[in-house]
Amino acid sequence: MSSVIELIEAGAKQLADAGVAFGHGTHNAFDEAAWLVLWRLGLPLDELDAVADRAVAPADTVRVAEVLAQRIATRKPAAYLTKEAWLQGVPFYVDERAIVPRSFIAELLADGSIDPWLGEHTRRVLDLCTGNGSLAVLAAMTYPEVTVDAADLSPAALEVAAINITRHQLDSRITLIESDGLASVRGPYDLILCNPPYVNAKSMAGLPAEYRAEPELALAGGADGMDFIRRLFADASARMSESAVLVLEIGNERSHFEAAFPQLEVVWLATSAGDDQVLLVPRESLT
Repeated sequence: MSSVIELIEAGAKQLADAGVAFGHGTHNAFDEAAWLVLWRLGLPLDELDAVADRAVAPADTVRVAEVLAQRIATRKPAAYLTKEAWLQGVPFYVDERAIVPRSFIAELLADGSIDPWLGEHTRRVLDLCTGNGSLAVLAAMTYPEVTVDAADLSPAALEVAAINITRHQLDSRITLIESDGLASVRGPYDLILCNPPYVNAKSMAGLPAEYRAEPELALAGGADGMDFIRRLFADASARMSESAVLVLEIGNERSHFEAAFPQLEVVWLATSAGDDQVLLVPRESLT
């Protein structure tokens, strides 16, 4: 009879040997295997040490083997198999209708990095390209005095966001809006959060299967990755209050961003992935 840790270590070797790609909540084979094994066994995901040596019944060992085989065969992110993902320790429902949440903006909400630009005037927040609604939920949790509009072009993604808003009992404070960019939102907003499609065409072509399992709409940003952001910057100031700021995630596209907007004054915000993934733009810089 195998122990929990033995199943995880064997699973990690399987995942590594199969060459699966990570980045949807974990960054290595061991963590991914731990997630899948603990989930399949119904054990707490954050208490591996407490259950590592627990014996696993043969029937459960078979079920673990099945989910690991499914992960390898389908190349779907683990979050799509477990139907759950976490940001800043907060659980969110997710399925193939929405991108797996992993925005570094979540860190900035949690650690107060944005707070110097906010104040008593900060009452209305927009989470643009909300996907499964995770940033909208985290913003509402972080700032209990605000109301949040959560907008997305995809009606399917908004269905997933609705599940999470209700799950976290925030229906009275978060409004879902189907909108192509800023077209259908009302404003004016005091804070706009946006994790848009920003992957450039060359990078899109080289993405691992795990990323291609996600809605392309949520990833592809055109030739240089800046198509959505050009529209956003053209329209944003009209939807922002006088002292509002826009917090924008651009991933690994800083060189394309600076080539597209060479004159724009922005503030780069430090995250666990470095200080070139997320930027802040005051309204006056956009006018």
